[in-house]
Amino acid sequence: MEPTGTIVFTSVGRPDYGFDVFSVHLPFSHWNFTEHRLTDCASVNFNAQFVDDDKTLVFISERTGSARIFLSRPGNAAPEQLHSPPESLFHDRPVIKNGRLYFISAHEQPDKPFKSWTALYSTGLLDVNKAVVRLTPHGSVDYSPAISQSGNLIAVASYGPRPWAGEFHHLLTDIVVFPDSDPSERVLVCTHGGWPTWCGDSTIYFHRQADDGWWSIFRLDFDYSSTASHAPTRVTPPGVHCFTPAAMHNNSNRIVVATRRKGNNYRHIEIFDIDSKKFHPVTELVNPNFHHYNPFVSPESTLIGYHRFRGEGAAAPGDSTIPHIEPVISPIQGLRMLRLNGSFPAFSPCGNLIAFNHDFDLKAGLKIVKSDGSKRWTLFENRTTFYNSWSPTDKNVIFTSIGGIFQSARAAVQIARVTFDPSHLSDDRDEIPVEIKILTKEETGNNAFPCCSPDGKSVVFRSGRSGHKNLYIMDAVNGELEGGMVRQLTDGNWIDTMPSWSPDGKLIAFSSNRHNPENEGAFGIYLVEPNGGGVRRVQVAVFEEERERLNHVCFSADGEWLLFTSNLGGVTAEPVSIPNQFQPYGDMYLVRLDGSGLQRLTWNGYENGTPAWHPTPGLSLSALSLECNKNGGDKLKGQFDDPLWIHCHL
Repeated sequence: MEPTGTIVFTSVGRPDYGFDVFSVHLPFSHWNFTEHRLTDCASVNFNAQFVDDDKTLVFISERTGSARIFLSRPGNAAPEQLHSPPESLFHDRPVIKNGRLYFISAHEQPDKPFKSWTALYSTGLLDVNKAVVRLTPHGSVDYSPAISQSGNLIAVASYGPRPWAGEFHHLLTDIVVFPDSDPSERVLVCTHGGWPTWCGDSTIYFHRQADDGWWSIFRLDFDYSSTASHAPTRVTPPGVHCFTPAAMHNNSNRIVVATRRKGNNYRHIEIFDIDSKKFHPVTELVNPNFHHYNPFVSPESTLIGYHRFRGEGAAAPGDSTIPHIEPVISPIQGLRMLRLNGSFPAFSPCGNLIAFNHDFDLKAGLKIVKSDGSKRWTLFENRTTFYNSWSPTDKNVIFTSIGGIFQSARAAVQIARVTFDPSHLSDDRDEIPVEIKILTKEETGNNAFPCCSPDGKSVVFRSGRSGHKNLYIMDAVNGELEGGMVRQLTDGNWIDTMPSWSPDGKLIAFSSNRHNPENEGAFGIYLVEPNGGGVRRVQVAVFEEERERLNHVCFSADGEWLLFTSNLGGVTAEPVSIPNQFQPYGDMYLVRLDGSGLQRLTWNGYENGTPAWHPTPGLSLSALSLECNKNGGDKLKGQFDDPLWIHCHL
């Protein structure tokens, strides 16, 4: 049976982005600086390129529920969605040149796990057949395309046919060039480089992290007709991080770059003069406290573009608000997917409510939101709370973890049973009185990740009380207190965590590194019976299981499928070009309990995780509103981090 139902999940940081594309004219004056917004404040809009010097723009937008390609023309009220493979839910880095659209897509599965799906494609804008041509060889991986001034040559940051080595912060890509007329004639012009940009047809600038630790821009002079090239030359100095360059066709000695400087926590756009070795600030003059990403230059070098948070009060209320829940396009018919503004969702028994944790930094505690996103309530605040489980038999009982997340085995984290009166969930209330009952004993270490059994009588959870993080089962009402009982389910010098009970109560799925306890980053999926017997691993990656990083597992309603987050798809976009993401795993997958039928659900550059799958097959999909943006939410403030692994104190 094909998977059905509703999945709600989190994308780290993504709800806060509020990206729009902006431009400034060249030359500009520090005393007369005018910034123009080029996109319409709908959803997030990013990674654009100018088509001409009249501000015609091709860009990526997620307004339809996935990353699609749009064309914006001056004077038009709304952008036009351009043709691309309809089965693709991820597009990136579009470029229009000589009547053709070039773009990255991730709709074709590679030959093995732990390889990115990203490849370069093109299509004719006037092609009545709408034929899409793959330019990347099958089996290879390409990122970040750039088209030369004539349109005859294409440069990419290529991973080639190699499997992903597991790196996350700095991809080990090479600069590869090939003619548009024959993509098979690929020439490796430089090892170790990313984000190429052309000046004319013979000079390429790109970024890489230099040996001294500073991200820097390098220049490569190249003649494709003779395949002759010189060794790349570093052009930006140490002491400032420079990435995602954009060259100027009419001035080979000036480039536009994004920078991070000592004493400044924000990424800004600057112009670097190669002859004088001087930087000329652009965005810091007008938006000193916003991050600015991925600059681009118009064909005649009269405009600089970039994307940033659109600012507060810049648009209609729906576009200046983070919806509680928003729909995301699903690749499987009959399976609805929703992105939550929060983490660790748990559906109520009938599916009309979702419990979740809103913001760890603010100690936002525990909240409930309607599944259509129309109303949210606070159960309690001022406590760090994570990972929730709604009792399948009680509409007023939620289990949660109270204490610090990502703590040691001996850290004080407790399992709590939270009860409330459902009649208080009315539209005229924002806060709901609750009773919080701690179920685990003090000084028993790190007790977290509770999951209630289908009959509502027991809770399985992870505890570090033995010095190792293993699984335990306790009474759902009294826990291990007041005569309640607790028993150990798994035992070993490894990590067993994030348990999930099957709907029939016969199995518990969990993540574990028991196959390699020395590696605390490599987790597989395991199954165990509630009596502790029948432990087995779900074979997902088969011959490369030691590389699996599979977490946040849960069951489908019929117990035939497992939903989990994984690193199986490698990296989808150059990580240095996007805001901070914490983990090198970030996409969601489905697999049957025997390891067959693997299906990917998400494609993007974000860390997607902490999913919940509604347990009732009868949940009506029509009960979940597609107009989530109109139902209120948090004020959009652009509060996200640049990559935290970029350090300026080297």
